[in-house]
Amino acid sequence: MDALMNPTGVSGVWIGVALALIAVAVICGALLHARSERRQARALLRLRQDAAQQSEAVTRLSEGLNAALRQIEAMSGAMELRQDRMRRTLDERMELMNRANERRLEQMQALVSDKLDGRLSESFGAVNDQLANVHRGLGEMRELAAGVTDLQKMLGGVKTRGVWGEVQLRALLEQLFAPGQVVENAAIPEGSQTRVEFALRVPAGDGERLLPIDAKFPQEDYLRLVEASEAGNAEAVQRSGMQMERAVAEQARRIHDKYIRPPRTTDFAVMFLPTESLYAEVARREGLIGRVQERFRVLISGPATLCALLTSVQMGMRTVTLEKRSGEVLDMLSGMKQDFARFDESIQRMRQRLTQAEGELDVLERQSRRVLRALDNVDGTEI
Repeated sequence: MDALMNPTGVSGVWIGVALALIAVAVICGALLHARSERRQARALLRLRQDAAQQSEAVTRLSEGLNAALRQIEAMSGAMELRQDRMRRTLDERMELMNRANERRLEQMQALVSDKLDGRLSESFGAVNDQLANVHRGLGEMRELAAGVTDLQKMLGGVKTRGVWGEVQLRALLEQLFAPGQVVENAAIPEGSQTRVEFALRVPAGDGERLLPIDAKFPQEDYLRLVEASEAGNAEAVQRSGMQMERAVAEQARRIHDKYIRPPRTTDFAVMFLPTESLYAEVARREGLIGRVQERFRVLISGPATLCALLTSVQMGMRTVTLEKRSGEVLDMLSGMKQDFARFDESIQRMRQRLTQAEGELDVLERQSRRVLRALDNVDGTEI
């Protein structure tokens, strides 16, 4: 209690305790150090034993390696001998193969050279012939080009184009129809100075009518359209196409005003375009053929479609005629039916009269027999 109350005495106690703890720690450290040294000594001993064992193992391994090296040296010597023998054998076989291949190559070269010489001579001959043909073809192409140029010059005039279209139309009509079916330069109306190039006789209900056929060739508008299309000018193509449509419509209007004159003609006419390219361009224009047909009653045709168009027109007119004639035939058959009914009545009356006459003949026959018997009796009396 006194020590606790005295601070100096307390400090001395704590210092003693600390010194005692330090001493204990030092002793413990010494003990641990001694134990660690013993462990290290044992580990060092084990390491020395392991090193000795490893040294012995290395010695045995080196001895084994030396023995293996000696065996490998012996085997390598044997392998070298075998390789030398194999190399010599391969060299000899390669030499033989090279000689055989050289002989075969020489034979193949001789054979190929012979065939190549023959084929080359034939090929050169064929090439020379083809070149001669090409040369002749070029000459023909030049002549054809000159002819095309002349044809273009010839078709440059409006009158010349009209004559050419008329000639082509005449040739087609001569191939398709008999001479009596086609009228050339037909007057419409009859007796007037207005004449259509060709007219086809088609049957009608009251006889026959003329189908006007006129050739038109609006080349300038078509050529402008072709040039614009080749140049790739979309605006010019559209403008030229509209101009060509107006030109075709104007020609159809003229045909309608001049040549469609019923009952002398049919109520429609045909516009003939002499070239297939021109007709194809007109047909390609959306609604153009339909508008011309509806507005002006004009059918547009090309060289390939003219035959089908005229044949269909003729068949249609013949169908109308047949329908009218069939009505007439029905009327005629109805009249014949009435006449036959009256004829049957006459036959019945004749049959009655014949029956009556037969009865009268029987009476006369009986009377004649009585007269004959009476005459026989008269003759017997006289005898």
